[in-house]
Amino acid sequence: MTQQLFVERRESDWRHLDEMLARVGRRGIRGLAPGEVAELGGRYRSLAGDLAYAQGRGYDPRLLAYLNRLVARAHAVIYGANTQAGSARIARFYTHTFPREFRRSIVPIVLCAALTVVCAVVAYAVIGSHPADAYALLPKGMIPPEIRKSLHNSNFNFDTGNSPLAASEIITNNVKVAVLAFAGSVTLGILTVYIIATNGLMVGGLGAMFANAGFGYDFWATVAPHGAIELTAIQIAGAAGLLIAAGIIAPGRLRRRDAIRANAARAGVLFAGVASMLVVAGTIEGFFSPLRLPADARIVFGCVTAILLAAYFTFAGRSNAAELQ
Repeated sequence: MTQQLFVERRESDWRHLDEMLARVGRRGIRGLAPGEVAELGGRYRSLAGDLAYAQGRGYDPRLLAYLNRLVARAHAVIYGANTQAGSARIARFYTHTFPREFRRSIVPIVLCAALTVVCAVVAYAVIGSHPADAYALLPKGMIPPEIRKSLHNSNFNFDTGNSPLAASEIITNNVKVAVLAFAGSVTLGILTVYIIATNGLMVGGLGAMFANAGFGYDFWATVAPHGAIELTAIQIAGAAGLLIAAGIIAPGRLRRRDAIRANAARAGVLFAGVASMLVVAGTIEGFFSPLRLPADARIVFGCVTAILLAAYFTFAGRSNAAELQ
């Protein structure tokens, strides 16, 4: 095909695409009608084919330059729009999807939270009265050999000069705990319950040991800044594991395969949110918690994070439009 015939056959499509891109440039992707958005992708692919054909035939460099520019503009619009759509989906996940799934899954979350509280209270009471029982309730690696300083000032905590590394290690450790709680679904929830219970025993047991040494208030003040987010995240991860286990054990009217698939989708939403929460908690624990602030200031900071967290899960995504979807 000669260049002249090629241009005559294809030029109207190029001009139409050029006009569409001009409208997008003036008004954004909203400048296109709904049907034109899909049409834009098809015209872009057709244009890319035209460019490849023209290059293969060695047509006039000015024509190739024009087609190259048009391809570049179309590519920027299409993939830029995809990026914006991806950003919108991420924003919607945190403003609607995650908090709504939290409320929908409140029963297993409350069950995990109740187990944590009961185990923490039991460990605090037992170890507070009989310190030697710590070895019966807690993993040996979690028991400080001797407590002579507050948690905030002891080597059991971390050095403020190494905050980035500490934050990274803390986030990694917390994610491991959450992953184990989540993965416990494959054991019909048995491992999930064990992880949640052990976590509760650890919190209560360490609190009792530091209290016995005279540093109880400082212990809770050191835990407070990140504790609300971190502990809530672990309960949500446990709930995600229990959801999948429930699909296996009690599928209800659904086929077991369908129940597992449906609950796994819900659990995936919860765990994606948990991962973000643990990053936030680890960052606070690595950068803020070690600061030499008064215990009361750390307690206040922890209360503020707890209030904000409660407000987020209570009110986020409650718009009428969101609830209808």
